[in-house]
Amino acid sequence: MTKKILCIAAVLAAIALFAAILAWPREQFVAASSPAAFAATPDNIARGAYLARVGDCMACHTARGGPAWAGGREMQTPFGSIFVPNITPDRDTGIGAWSADDFWRALHNGKARGGRLLYPAFPYVNYTKVTRADADALYAFLHSLPPVKLANKPHKLRFPFDTQLAVAGWRLVFFKPEVFRPAPDATAQWNRGAYLVDGLGHCSACHATRNAAGASVRGLGGGLIPTVNWYAPSLTSDAEAGLGSWEIHDIVQLLQTGVSPRATVFGPMAEVVARSLQHVSEPDVTAMATYLKSLPATKAEQREEIKGPQVDQAVAQGKKLYETHCVDCHGDDGKGLPPAYPPLAGNRALTMDSAANAIRVVLNGGFAPGTKGNPRPYGMPPYSHVMDDDEVAAVVTYLRASWNNRAPPVTANEVNRYRSTPLD
Repeated sequence: MTKKILCIAAVLAAIALFAAILAWPREQFVAASSPAAFAATPDNIARGAYLARVGDCMACHTARGGPAWAGGREMQTPFGSIFVPNITPDRDTGIGAWSADDFWRALHNGKARGGRLLYPAFPYVNYTKVTRADADALYAFLHSLPPVKLANKPHKLRFPFDTQLAVAGWRLVFFKPEVFRPAPDATAQWNRGAYLVDGLGHCSACHATRNAAGASVRGLGGGLIPTVNWYAPSLTSDAEAGLGSWEIHDIVQLLQTGVSPRATVFGPMAEVVARSLQHVSEPDVTAMATYLKSLPATKAEQREEIKGPQVDQAVAQGKKLYETHCVDCHGDDGKGLPPAYPPLAGNRALTMDSAANAIRVVLNGGFAPGTKGNPRPYGMPPYSHVMDDDEVAAVVTYLRASWNNRAPPVTANEVNRYRSTPLD
């Protein structure tokens, strides 16, 4: 009898939990100020086009070699593949049948037209902060695009991640719709930067550590981008791995041009700068930099040095390799010749705990984006065909231990793991 009661209680608890999952988080709704807010006027379309640049929307919603905005791009996740949808105004395969309210619900509540829960690969955890006015301008812009009839591909996710119940459970734990609330004691510039970084810019989608459920944690303290294996560095005031020692104008220059006296962007960030940030206004980029500079460090900045005969041997070998292959561009002092040849002294790719980016650049080369502020970027050649795993490990270890850089050594096994990693 007791077992029967326990079984009934367990079933009732499961039903209650299921009902709670489906009911939470409750949908929030904010009405448009008027139909004029999302009308296809030149001003609305121009503003929406700018906001789409800020959010780098086309990068995800365009497959390589495919029509712009028509989706089809495969995004690999630890749970399987997501295929990004068509957001052109085609009524059958895109969002042509969506109302402005439908579109806002997708951004703010993570729900598609009809109520289907969206996978958080679409960063509605960030977009929930986008204002209704900005959502309406985006809607006007997207509905001004030429419609493309291209059916969406079904996702390829493993069970149970391919179920709506799994998405509902994830949302119960990791998502709550909210609106952006300006900090009353902060400047308008700081608040604008917070809105762009945490909202439409969705910087935490890459620059945050993710837990086993794929939810971002640790703010903007940096993290390895799942399946891509590039490390998005800390955007906090951490002195060694973050922006603590950077001047605001250096951050602005890096975001707008891809190069600065402090560093050069490579990998996924080069695409973000090329497609998005170089088109963002200087006041908005300055606001973003101002906000980022204010973020407290999210990790201890003290690091125990790793020493020993093996490390000393690797550093000595790396020094010889550096003098053979690298010194002509980056100099004996590691200061380089910015913006053509970025500095290695104090470079975050070398000072942070993860050596992923440094290893990948040595193996595969480094290529900054072509931008309005840097139309003829210099590139670094690959050395994967010149150095074996032990040699790459030695030179990266040397770089991470020189010119006041203080980062852990690198092993040949680490290098080998990235040697076989796709470039993008």
